[in-house]
Amino acid sequence: MSQTRLFFTAGKQAAEQFFTLLELEFEEDGLPLASIEVDEAAGIQEISLYVDGDPADAERRMTSILTSHGHAEPVSREELPDVDWVARSLEGLKPVRAGRFFVHGSHDRHLRHIDDLAIEIEAGLAFGTGHHGTTAGCLEMIERVVSNEKPRNALDLGTGSAVLAIGIAKLAHIPVLATDIDPVATGVAEQNVRFNGVADLVNTATATGFDHPAFAANGPFDLIVANILAGPLMDLAPEMARHLSPDGSLILSGILDRQGDAVIAAYMDQRFRHVTTLHREGWVTIHLKH
Repeated sequence: MSQTRLFFTAGKQAAEQFFTLLELEFEEDGLPLASIEVDEAAGIQEISLYVDGDPADAERRMTSILTSHGHAEPVSREELPDVDWVARSLEGLKPVRAGRFFVHGSHDRHLRHIDDLAIEIEAGLAFGTGHHGTTAGCLEMIERVVSNEKPRNALDLGTGSAVLAIGIAKLAHIPVLATDIDPVATGVAEQNVRFNGVADLVNTATATGFDHPAFAANGPFDLIVANILAGPLMDLAPEMARHLSPDGSLILSGILDRQGDAVIAAYMDQRFRHVTTLHREGWVTIHLKH
């Protein structure tokens, strides 16, 4: 099958914003996305999306996102030879430090420090490599909350790659339930949990709602982390209140800066108290207590 690279260039700040938006847009498609610096002096980065088969739909969606955010230059196309571009794109994916956490691919194992809480995740079908501002923001907030509150159990709702569940298990050494509505994501999460050596602490489950028996069997939870999207998070506020322990903590992300106040308001309606908000790369991570 033919493969096409769709690419464009932008300044560093704009490129980071576009990468985040495109990662959200194409996460369910499983299309590799890469960013490289092409002009260090001028701070210019090139972002590429790799598409198998007909690239027309992906190009249309990509162009729509760029133009709606003020990027006037057209998206360029390059027809590619038969190469494993997922592996190639990983070569340029830099590791991420978020507090004591170090999220990396296999190609960066040699960069781990002895005192790191290292999480090895390959970019792939499930969202959440640590390179997205929401994932890194959640890891920073998790470290703060775990240090201050010493939770006894946790829930990672919408786990994706399970990077957050793995982080909690490695940091707190407590049981974690990691759920996702997508069975593909759950399968990837289970593989990552085993690979990172926390299978004795993290239980994965495919669950489309809180009526799944895993929630009753493992909850209520002292800590719930949900890195999803603002709309679903607001809808889930009543269920979150029912499944969080008294005086438990809730960490929410997947929320744009402009959406933060609305999400907080939805949870205050359920008698949550806003503790703090962490801003990172145009996204917010919110800490609430019940």
